[in-house]
Amino acid sequence: MERCRRTAAGTLLLAALILSSRTARSEEDRDSLWDAWGSWSECSRTCGGGASYSLRRCLTSKACEGRNIRYRTCSNVDCPPEAGDFRAQQCSAHNDVKYQGQLYEWLPVSNDPDNPCSLKCQARGTALVVELAPKVLDGTRCYTESLDMCISGLCQIVGCDHQLGSAVKEDNCGVCNGDGSTCRLVRGQYKSQLSASKLNDTVVAIPYGSRQVRLVLKGPDHLYLETKTLQGVKSENNLSTTGSFLLENSSIDFQKFPDKEIIRISGPLTADFTIKIHYAGAADSSVQFIFYQPIIHRWRETDFFPCSASCGGGYQLTSAECFDLRSNRVVADQYCHYYPENIKPKPKLQECNLDPCPASDGYKQIMPYDLYHPLPRWESTPWTACSSSCGGGIQSRSISCVEEDIQGHISPVEEWKCMYTPKMPVVQPCNIFDCPKWLAQEWSPCTVTCGQGLRYRVVLCIDHRGMHTGGCSTKTKPHIKEECVVPTPCYKPKEKLPVEAKVPWYKQAQELEEGTAVSEEPSFIPEAWSTCSVTCGVGSQMRLVKCQVLLSFSQSVADLPIDECEGPKPVSQRACYSGPCSGEATEHTPEETRLLYGSLQEFDELYDWEYEGFTECSESCGGGVQEAVVTCLNKQTREIADEALCVSSRRPPQLLKACSLDPCPPRWEIGNWSTCSLTCGVGLQTRDVFCSHLLSRETNETVILADELCSKPKPSLVQACNRFDCPPSWYPTEWQECSQTCGGGVQKRETLCKQRLADGSLLDLPETFCSMPRAVTQQACRNEDCPSEWLLSDWTQCSVSCGEGTQSRYAICRKMLKTGGFVIVNSSLCLPLPFPSLIRPCSLGPCARHNRPAHKQSPHIMAVKHVYIQTRKQKKLHFTVGGYAYLLPKTSVVLRCPTRRFRKSMITWEKDDKRLVSSAHITIAPFGYMKIHHLKPSDTGTYTCTAGPAREHFIIKLIGSNKKIIAGQPAGTREEEVMRKAGLNDALRAEDKHLNGIFFNGSKAENRGHLANPSRWYDNIISRLLQLRGWPGENLESWEAQESMERNASSEEDQSREYSLPFTMVTEQKRLDDIIRNLSQQPEELRDTYTEHLVVQLAQEVFKSSLEHQEFVLKASRRKVDSASVEYPFHRRVSGFTSSLRTSSAETFIPASVDLANGLHRPHQKPAILRKISAAQQLSASEVVTHLGQTVVLASGTLSVLLHCEAVGNPKPTISWAKNGEEVKYNDRLLLQPDDSLQILAPVEADVGFYACNASNALGSDSVSIAVTLAGKPLIKASRATVINTESPAVTVDIGSMLKTIQKANVSINCQVAEPPRPLPYLDDLTAMLRNTGPSTHSVLTSPSGTKLTVSPGSSALIGCAVDGHPTPNITWLYSGKPLSLQHQLLAAGQILQILNVSDFTDGEFSCLAQNEAGSLTQVMSLAIQEYQWSADKLTACSASCGHRGLQLPQLRCLLDGAEVNTSHCADTPKPPLQPVACNRKDCPSRWMVTSWSPCTRSCGGGIQTRRVTCQRLTAKGSSVPVSNEACALVSKRPVDTQNCNRQPCVEWAASSWGQCNGPCIGPRLAVQHRQVFCQTKDGTSVSSDQCSSLPRPLSTQNCWTDVCGVHWGVSLWTVCTATCGNYGFQSRRVDCVHIRTNKPVMEHHCSWRPRPANWQRCNITPCEHVECRDTTRYCEKVKQLKLCQLSQFKSRCCGTCGKS
Repeated sequence: MERCRRTAAGTLLLAALILSSRTARSEEDRDSLWDAWGSWSECSRTCGGGASYSLRRCLTSKACEGRNIRYRTCSNVDCPPEAGDFRAQQCSAHNDVKYQGQLYEWLPVSNDPDNPCSLKCQARGTALVVELAPKVLDGTRCYTESLDMCISGLCQIVGCDHQLGSAVKEDNCGVCNGDGSTCRLVRGQYKSQLSASKLNDTVVAIPYGSRQVRLVLKGPDHLYLETKTLQGVKSENNLSTTGSFLLENSSIDFQKFPDKEIIRISGPLTADFTIKIHYAGAADSSVQFIFYQPIIHRWRETDFFPCSASCGGGYQLTSAECFDLRSNRVVADQYCHYYPENIKPKPKLQECNLDPCPASDGYKQIMPYDLYHPLPRWESTPWTACSSSCGGGIQSRSISCVEEDIQGHISPVEEWKCMYTPKMPVVQPCNIFDCPKWLAQEWSPCTVTCGQGLRYRVVLCIDHRGMHTGGCSTKTKPHIKEECVVPTPCYKPKEKLPVEAKVPWYKQAQELEEGTAVSEEPSFIPEAWSTCSVTCGVGSQMRLVKCQVLLSFSQSVADLPIDECEGPKPVSQRACYSGPCSGEATEHTPEETRLLYGSLQEFDELYDWEYEGFTECSESCGGGVQEAVVTCLNKQTREIADEALCVSSRRPPQLLKACSLDPCPPRWEIGNWSTCSLTCGVGLQTRDVFCSHLLSRETNETVILADELCSKPKPSLVQACNRFDCPPSWYPTEWQECSQTCGGGVQKRETLCKQRLADGSLLDLPETFCSMPRAVTQQACRNEDCPSEWLLSDWTQCSVSCGEGTQSRYAICRKMLKTGGFVIVNSSLCLPLPFPSLIRPCSLGPCARHNRPAHKQSPHIMAVKHVYIQTRKQKKLHFTVGGYAYLLPKTSVVLRCPTRRFRKSMITWEKDDKRLVSSAHITIAPFGYMKIHHLKPSDTGTYTCTAGPAREHFIIKLIGSNKKIIAGQPAGTREEEVMRKAGLNDALRAEDKHLNGIFFNGSKAENRGHLANPSRWYDNIISRLLQLRGWPGENLESWEAQESMERNASSEEDQSREYSLPFTMVTEQKRLDDIIRNLSQQPEELRDTYTEHLVVQLAQEVFKSSLEHQEFVLKASRRKVDSASVEYPFHRRVSGFTSSLRTSSAETFIPASVDLANGLHRPHQKPAILRKISAAQQLSASEVVTHLGQTVVLASGTLSVLLHCEAVGNPKPTISWAKNGEEVKYNDRLLLQPDDSLQILAPVEADVGFYACNASNALGSDSVSIAVTLAGKPLIKASRATVINTESPAVTVDIGSMLKTIQKANVSINCQVAEPPRPLPYLDDLTAMLRNTGPSTHSVLTSPSGTKLTVSPGSSALIGCAVDGHPTPNITWLYSGKPLSLQHQLLAAGQILQILNVSDFTDGEFSCLAQNEAGSLTQVMSLAIQEYQWSADKLTACSASCGHRGLQLPQLRCLLDGAEVNTSHCADTPKPPLQPVACNRKDCPSRWMVTSWSPCTRSCGGGIQTRRVTCQRLTAKGSSVPVSNEACALVSKRPVDTQNCNRQPCVEWAASSWGQCNGPCIGPRLAVQHRQVFCQTKDGTSVSSDQCSSLPRPLSTQNCWTDVCGVHWGVSLWTVCTATCGNYGFQSRRVDCVHIRTNKPVMEHHCSWRPRPANWQRCNITPCEHVECRDTTRYCEKVKQLKLCQLSQFKSRCCGTCGKS
């Protein structure tokens, strides 16, 4: 903490400075009147930037110009955190001085805009602000966010270089006076992608050292931070509240708003920050971020590589390496390529090892030029001639890297030596202007007025500038003359030749076509033709033809000798015809005709066609053709003339000849380049190159040869393409091996974020750099099914109870599919199973010996293997041992045990292995039977009949009232043993492992129970049978009625009891065994479907056999009914039975029901569901009641939906409901009403679907659907049923079903869409009429549940009755249950009732009755007539619960029948006066009042905070009065006034001893040494450095002295200059790092703290006397020929040629 320097001390210090000795005066001071400046004062601060001053005195009494004091900054090092604010220290110095008689704790007031250098302080806890001093101490900052400081009460500007008056500022990278090149601006946007499996995501990673970070989140989500220091320490901050936080020594400003969050960090960051987002809402969020990221990877120039020669002079090159500024190590070049701002330094070249080699005598002067400056350079040859004179061509040149020695000799060198400068282009476009083109003008009029004549046109050669020029090909020139025909016939007796064109046309066509422009190549330039030598008839024309050239130097035209121009010379003379000399007369005398046309004939004979050689051969080898060149020649001059001067009809025919008949040598055939293999990075293109030989050009037949037969080098097959960096993307690794070798499984792989660079390498990047979706990392394996394998069951019990026996087990062949599921397959697909593996011997204890001799023939019990199911109550039933019986309680059972070869009196009975004796409940008869009176649950079990060694069993189970088997006493292992010995379930035991869970998906313990007790398998089948809809129940007759009809016969052996079987359903045990065996062979996913199918099939078989038995009994009884009127108990009609699957197979065998009481047959009737009259659904109705065949639309106000279903049939049908093909599961919302209607309470979207009402009895079924859908959304009827087709060639299913069918069957799939509620007849008109009513007319629709309409007197009403039916129902309107008598009108065929004046009626009920043949429907509407009136009965809530400010305001409403309506209806009614009402004017309850907590007494280790707690009460008058604490204690607990604080342990920084001084040299004899700094508690326990983050951290690095760093650069003398004149001379010297004391060379990096002196320089840069003279243009011979050497411009460029002359 700095101490305050007092004014008195400052005065003494100033006096001491004035009296102290002065320093020597400068030259400037000597010339002025000032004394020398004094020494600098002590700094005003020890840290944080202070001020120091220096004084001087004036040596004369006159006024001296300038100031006597000067300032400078000092102590520009950061203060430790505990030092506090400098301005706050100055305010706190006044804490012990009373202000206006009172002591205050003063806090600084900063950033005063008016006077920032005054000491203004504010008393803590008050608004009192006082200026305690006119100016602050020197060095105090003017503003908190600025380096400007106060000196002598004035604010002085301070730059970032800590110099007074400096305007230098930090750049965005934090570098003082920097150019911003050390960092880069990063900005972007993140959008959340909400997913159910991902609650958090990374927004952006901000690296260490970043500055000016700002993030803005918009949306419901939340941001939080994760940090990682360079030492690897991680931490997290959830940013829960607004405020400033310190995280890893970085200050974070966080602002949290309801829909926005803002994070600001000024930086630089002291750790890597990762900004993450936590998804908190369903809406998407976006995050915008911006920050300046330091470029932590920079290019660093390396030292020179080793010299290319050990002596005598050589080369050295530098390179560049990528350097990581954070870790201070060299990394791969790809990291520097990532920053576009990084420009790799060019390599430098210098000479080295200049000392002469030992083999030479004395000093070897380095003369070869290529060892010294200037550096090697690119040398180019002149551009070649353009490949095309127009239309765009190319010209090329060769570029090579050369060096030139001092004598001017140039020699080529390697190209890498010239790579420090860009290589010049080797190809450039040229003559890109368009070629001249022929432009034809319009045709002239025909030369005759009748018959056949000629016409002409002008054809010009136009260049790209639109100028008339030469250069167009004569072969493509359009013709300038053609014949023409005038349709007017000529009535002349003489035939005449066509008349030639007039002279102006012909002359213009000839002159314009032959213009030629002068070029840089010597060429013939013809001048214009002279006028014709005669004015009529045939004459001649002359013109001058010169050989000229365009001089590019002067842009002037020069004449050359004729022989300098190549090619044919244009003609200089031609004949001309000026028309007939006799004027325009068209008729001539014979003499005139001869003279005229004779002259023309001479003119034609002057020019004629001739062959002039041949064209070049069309092919260079393999046979080509040459065409003879035909030209038009002047016979006199033998010069080539224009083809128009020759007669076209005389042109000789085309003449061809063969040429180049030698066969072609083999040559390379090159294909096109393929598309690039990659779109970025370094891709490859390939092409086909093969050596071929052309056999015949006519057939174009070629043959491919070996590459060695083609003499020229083979063209390249591969080339690089798309050489630029790719964007970052995901690169998946190879798939790992599958988790399973067969039968499915998964395989995984990794995906890495990489970037392919232009050099083909891959750069690993963080995952945040890849923005595209990540490739899949897991997939299902595509392996095959596993081989079939055996699955073995557990061993059975031993086959004997004593002695030697056997055990067996069973095997099933199964296979795992590639989908992961199992399927049971044929046993032939598994490997042969050795027989010993299925049977093994077993041994139990020795058997007891019996003295009784064995019978020759053992006794035999005649058992019956049946399963009995009781369907209705009966007092007594008879059975024979050997089977199962599922009976109703209270039924008496007679169980017989018929035997052979055994006396009945010797038969014994057991129950569950316990001997039975007669009792009141069980009777054991000596006639071989037993009787159980009134079955109860304890009677369930296994009953055993024993006849000597023979034993048979009978198992009894009870059926409860809910058609479920009652769980009786456990049978234990006895029942299992019975099943094993009975031998009936041998087939089941082989599949016991696979029947587990076929019927019920129970727990493992339950499944084990099923296997251990095989009788439960029967229980499962019977339970499913009992749960089928329509299974005969016990509700036909009451128990009492059956008791009264029971016979009084007492004989237990009465044979008539055999006719009691219709009271039970009977099937064989073998049938149940077949079902279980069948199920064990089905795939797991189809077992439930097959179970349902087989159980239904079993039910039909049982029902059919019972009816056949009943028919048999009925026929037998008819023969006796006449003689004896006896009513047998089995004559009751059997209940109808229906399959839960809708199959019609039962219809083929179920006979008509029989009623013996009436003595006649009544035919059965299939079920039929009634279609009723339906009303239109109102979307506003809260309760919807509808019949089948309609569509119900769920609206927002729908509270209940009731679906009616009425059906007729005999027997009475059973009603069931299904939704989308699945049985409806009833609950507290889905209710089945007593009339079989389905009610849906509080319908939701999950209730949408197709509801089917199924009515079924034994004869068949009927089904009608109703669609329940949402308003505005279509609904597709989908089914989840499984349909099995094994026979039919055609089957129809609904969409969504699962179908298992035979092959080649025709399948039809229904896609039924629920239509919206069908508009009833006239409903549109009805609705329109009701809506388009006037303001005083009210409208309403009736409804089955009744609607209500309240109207005012005098208004009219329309009441609609929306019904539908077939045939169309008749509608009758009723009022209060009676026909209408008062005035009314019926509209829309009676569907609308119009009441003109409701005042004619009183309150009552209107109803419409709709009737047709199907039935009737009544809909109701209640009418109420009331006046509109104002109401102020409701008050607003009181504005206060107590005190003196509570008010309530009345609410004014317009009411009709107690319901609030629009206030416009009450506009004619006067409003009642409204007055506010006072409320809750009472004293408030006493409550506790607390002050804020005081500061903690200790900063760590546990302190105490206090506050004041008082009890006060607010009165009804508004005053607050203190009361006793007891009054508040009755209301709430007194808040605490003391609490602990700062309980964290006290910690401090600790440091180890300094290490050795062996770091890098940073100055003369100055290096760096290190030590470790760690955080620990007062007792020496080390803790995390985060706990000491608020304390000043000691230095871990410091400077130290070492003799190793006592070094300097040593240089030798300069060598002799390599040239005496010119621009290329230089000299070099040796530069070494040597030790000061020993003067011996050391490693150069020890001297790196000081700049290295130059080791070469230029010298003798003066012009040489003699300059080489040579030509620099190829036209110098022409210049000499034209005698232009005297001109200076030509003399310099053609120095060599002109000098020779």
